[in-house]
Amino acid sequence: MLKALLFDLDGTLANSDPIHLQIWQDLLHPQGFCVTQDFYQGFISGRLNADILADLLPQLNPSEVATFSAEKERLFRTLAEHQLVPTAGLMNLLDWVDLQGWETAVVTNAPRDNAEFMLQTLNLAQRFPITVIGEDLGYAKPHPLPYLTALQKLGISAQQALAFEDSVTGVKSAVAAGLITIGITSTHDAHCLIQSGAQAVISDFCDNTIKQFGLLC
Repeated sequence: MLKALLFDLDGTLANSDPIHLQIWQDLLHPQGFCVTQDFYQGFISGRLNADILADLLPQLNPSEVATFSAEKERLFRTLAEHQLVPTAGLMNLLDWVDLQGWETAVVTNAPRDNAEFMLQTLNLAQRFPITVIGEDLGYAKPHPLPYLTALQKLGISAQQALAFEDSVTGVKSAVAAGLITIGITSTHDAHCLIQSGAQAVISDFCDNTIKQFGLLC
């Protein structure tokens, strides 16, 4: 019996990826990269900044990586402040979850400052008492540790929760933790998410597919 829903943040609670894409395009163009949608999905989506930069700009030293990452996230917060809106149907789903007496948690690879900013901007901070930040742990997504940590904090088993994810790394993390995982096609197409292990895909939280899992029924 379900007792909790676990949510990724970027691309799941809000479609923030177009903002991230724009900023990565601006920052990486001077470095010789053409950041297309396919490039973003393959090398950036769902990953830690440190891992992205290690792959794309290996010449940067740790101090330069920290500076680059901080500037990238500052630009994101500046643009996102007036652009972020909750994914369609999210608030209705959270209201329904409250009526069931279920728990919720956010599990994200976003930096803590961004995660807190997004939840405040979306007026969701009070709806998610537990936020698990991948970079605070020994391993981030796609490792299962972030989701295993969320389950531990909630005091439940994987069989008692369901996860929502929009990225390949996120789906792989949740599935590896033993969670039934629903993909959201805000960033990747349905085939890609299913191939990564998602049991079903939805376009947003208004999609009737989620009723197959006993939600909003």
